[in-house]
Amino acid sequence: MADLSAARLNMVESQVRTQDVTDVRIQDAMRAIPRESFMPPGKAYLAYADMEVEYAPGRWLLKPRDVSKLLQALKPMPGERCLAIGAPYAAAVIETLGVTVERLDGDDLSQVTPGAYDLIVVEGAVGRAPAAWLAGLALGGRLGVVERDGAVGQAVLYVCAEDGLGRRDLFDAFPPVNAGFATHHGFAL
Repeated sequence: MADLSAARLNMVESQVRTQDVTDVRIQDAMRAIPRESFMPPGKAYLAYADMEVEYAPGRWLLKPRDVSKLLQALKPMPGERCLAIGAPYAAAVIETLGVTVERLDGDDLSQVTPGAYDLIVVEGAVGRAPAAWLAGLALGGRLGVVERDGAVGQAVLYVCAEDGLGRRDLFDAFPPVNAGFATHHGFAL
């Protein structure tokens, strides 16, 4: 287990800090949380690799770099309420920051209570953020997700403001699309 502890520290130093993730709260949480506990049986050795890992059929953990950058963009604050959709590792990191986290993982990831969350975070990618997720944001709420429709995905931040919903591109990312969330294109001549 000592080798995994060293790998965890190395992950933060080489994959997180070098990517301008300056929020020391996130760095400290990632140093403390055993990412290997979120791996499928026999795959603990993948926990600190610079890659996405399928933790359940059709569900993916983001690379350490991508999840840390996404969490930093969300700016989680103590006392906020978060919904982690197919995001067990991100949920654990956010929870250590004093945020109340509700986990949504399973067959139906679109059952979201409208206006209930300050933060929504998703690991893996989706073709486009479903309307139900956007509706789940409270005023001032933020959704962090990777949208991917093609070879390259884009980590994006949605913010619910009084004058509507804002969207900002954050960084390129390449995670596989979560099962059931691919964009379907119609046939056109």
